[in-house]
Amino acid sequence: MISGAACADHHMEDMSERELCTKQCPTCGKPAADPFRPFCSRRCANVDLNRWLSGVYAVPVKEEEDEDGTPSAKGGDEAS
Repeated sequence: MISGAACADHHMEDMSERELCTKQCPTCGKPAADPFRPFCSRRCANVDLNRWLSGVYAVPVKEEEDEDGTPSAKGGDEAS
């Protein structure tokens, strides 16, 4: 892992290296660890996976629109 001083010295040379210095675990906020990136540990990675699988992370959907964004036909609005 790159130290804070190394981050300051090379901040203009290599953006990806700089990003590695500032990334935090999205679950707990600790610095990310290389083997579990973007997480700090296997535990935090598993917590995030459980959130995805249990539906905690969900994209809100408007029920009045079809998949393509056009208004859906209501019960009496359908053409015969």
